[in-house]
Amino acid sequence: MQSVVVTGVSTGIGWGALKVLTSKGIHVFGSVRKSEDAERLTNEFGDKFTPLIFDVTNEQSVREAADKVSNQINGNNLLGLVNNAGIAKGGPLMHQPIAEFSKQIEVNLIGQLIVTQAFLPLLGTNSACKGKPGRIINVSSVGGKIASPFLGAYSASKFALEGFSEALRRELILYGIDVIIIGPGSVVTPIWDKAEQMDVSLYENTKFAASSKKFLDYALEKGRSGYPAEAVGNLILKALTTAKPRVRYPIVPNHFFDWTVANLLPKRVIDNILAKQFGLNSEQ
Repeated sequence: MQSVVVTGVSTGIGWGALKVLTSKGIHVFGSVRKSEDAERLTNEFGDKFTPLIFDVTNEQSVREAADKVSNQINGNNLLGLVNNAGIAKGGPLMHQPIAEFSKQIEVNLIGQLIVTQAFLPLLGTNSACKGKPGRIINVSSVGGKIASPFLGAYSASKFALEGFSEALRRELILYGIDVIIIGPGSVVTPIWDKAEQMDVSLYENTKFAASSKKFLDYALEKGRSGYPAEAVGNLILKALTTAKPRVRYPIVPNHFFDWTVANLLPKRVIDNILAKQFGLNSEQ
């Protein structure tokens, strides 16, 4: 049986990938941070799933998880590693606490490197392992190519992940390990319930108060009408198994306007559209 490691499987895209991959007979080693999530998913997916309890920013626990996987796959290479775990910290960059910005980069970028380094020997860099080299799937975002106001920290982490992925892909040609980016737009996940309850009081006495509220309402509406998590899971399966994968797969609802047109229009035009939409035009 082929095996894949997927980070952040408790909900959302990670759970969608877990559901799709196990339905195709692929064993998933999935990371969660809480033992109760490990128990819940084990009950849901049975012996097709092995929980790994770690935070992607904790090097020791990630390496212990890699050792656990190594002991169970009997000297074979993994089919792939899906770097999915991530967080989103919103707020205007002018006022966002540095600690919050740093946490965003630590989880969404540094954590991906920690996990990648730990599992690379099980993907083909260790010549003692048997089988074809595996693939690395890095879950970026439409926000990794097009930045929105009030998600600057998130977009900074995802723009960086795109560059990280491109450099890594070119380096790992040496080992025959491919690196592929998945770039989702809005996906229906519990993150929107968390976003709705986000404390924005830190910014209520700034000039961004009204604009950030408009943006949050817009993001909630778009998010709750986005793709189901399983749709991204199906795309992850394709990236792992297709003979000649692309280097990047966008999956964006309203693809023509929110992706194609948004990438074709001049940046200043997009600036003006967003400023008008969210009330960011200068009062001067």
